[in-house]
Amino acid sequence: MRVAALHDVHGNVFALEAVLGELGDVDVVLFGGDLAWGAFPKETLDLARSVPDAELIRGNADEMDDPDFPRDARREFVAEQLGEADIAWLVSRPFSWSADDTLYVHANPKETQTPYFAWSRPAKLAAALDGVAESRVVSGHVHIQSNTTVGDKEWTCAGSVGYPYESEPGAYWTLLVDGVPEFRRTAYDIDRATAAVRASGHPLAAEYADEIARPTTPEEVQATWGE
Repeated sequence: MRVAALHDVHGNVFALEAVLGELGDVDVVLFGGDLAWGAFPKETLDLARSVPDAELIRGNADEMDDPDFPRDARREFVAEQLGEADIAWLVSRPFSWSADDTLYVHANPKETQTPYFAWSRPAKLAAALDGVAESRVVSGHVHIQSNTTVGDKEWTCAGSVGYPYESEPGAYWTLLVDGVPEFRRTAYDIDRATAAVRASGHPLAAEYADEIARPTTPEEVQATWGE
């Protein structure tokens, strides 16, 4: 089975369009959570829902009905764009999906919030994998592509389509062929995307545009989140 793991699109419809345009022959497109939370939530959700043979799991930014979800300007913007029915649909997505001895989740096998990195302590990674029946876990959430061996299991972070933390701009995703990961990067029109984001009306439009044009690097993330 060929599974395209597209995590953390974050409302970047331009990056998603580019990735979908070069997928080729895949059996399943797996959207790994945090699909719409960004500058173009409605356009991104509609595009994802038009994809045949797609699966979509829930991310932390999809849980907009949670009483602890921040009621800030970002949520107000996304909620206004989506409406109640689309929000309810995102909230109702399953926590995980499994195929080819591979478990697909958003952040980790336990919940949708806690970040786990390739440099996280082995004991912390092993505790998160406790009880997982599959040999491989594929997640997103941290926006960095990586592959880590934890005991007899592999933990693959698929990257982020919309807002990667990598050394150069682009849309980062992972193709899994019979459960074996192949990291991919798709180039797209960054100037077009950043101009559209800046004009979107999103309260963090300038910050989002800057992140697309000059991504935070894994080294910068580790300096902040190192363990």
